[in-house]
Amino acid sequence: MSTQPTQNRTIRTQLLSDMRDGLYAACERLPRESVLAETLGISRTQLRDILASLEREGYITRRHGVGTIINRHVLNVHTRMDIEVEFLDMIRRNGHQPAIAYVRVSEGAADAKTAAQLRIAQGAPVLRAARLCTADGVPAIYCEDVVDKSLVQAAYTESDLKQPIFHFLQEFCGVYPYLDLADIRAVAADETLAEIFQIPVGTPLLNMDEVDYDIDGNPVFCSMEYFVDGYFRHAVMRKKL
Repeated sequence: MSTQPTQNRTIRTQLLSDMRDGLYAACERLPRESVLAETLGISRTQLRDILASLEREGYITRRHGVGTIINRHVLNVHTRMDIEVEFLDMIRRNGHQPAIAYVRVSEGAADAKTAAQLRIAQGAPVLRAARLCTADGVPAIYCEDVVDKSLVQAAYTESDLKQPIFHFLQEFCGVYPYLDLADIRAVAADETLAEIFQIPVGTPLLNMDEVDYDIDGNPVFCSMEYFVDGYFRHAVMRKKL
C-alpha cells in the first residue's frame, strides 16, 4: 500500500501545528506553493492535495492573486464536531490533562440495532471496547466502540485496544474509516452512566451515536459516545454553498 496518504496526514498535522504556534504563527498567509513544497520536502502536487483538504475544512482560503490566507478564527477553535479528533487530543486542546481511566474489551453478539448499523446478521459475533477518558482526573468522555468480529484478521490483546479505535482497525482489520455519520442529541444520565461518570442520575450529557464507513461505503464500526458538560465547547463549521 502506498505510504503517501500516511505521509500526507503527517505533513498536514505538521502544517496545522506550524500555523497555530510554529513557523507561521505570526503570518497572515502561507508562503507561495513552490517555497512551501520545498520547505516541507514534498512535490507541489502533493502539497496541493494537502492544501485542498485544509481549505475544505476552513483552515485556509486560497485566492487567485492573493495567496493562501490563514483563517485564524477557524484555526483557533478547540473542538469541532465536523472534524474527527481523538479523545485525548480533544481534552488536551480544551486545556485539560487527558488520561485513559480504563479500556474494557469484551466479545458478544450483535443486537438488532448494532446488526442494522454494521449490516451483519443479528447475533453475529462482535468485539466491544468500552473506554473512559478523564480530564484532570475527572470522567469526561465514555465511549463504546463495536466492531464486526469477522473483520479482525490478527490476534490482539486488550492493550492493543488502548490505542484509538482507528489504529486498531488499520493494524488488525486492514480497514480504513473514511467518513462517519452521527446522530447527536442531549440525553439524561441513567443509573449506569451516572455511575460511570460519578454524577447524579438525570445529569445532561451530549450523546453521539456514530457509524463509520470505509471509502466504498461499507460500515466498519459503530460507536456510542457520551460527553460531560463543562469540559468542551463543540463548534461546527458550515460553508455557504
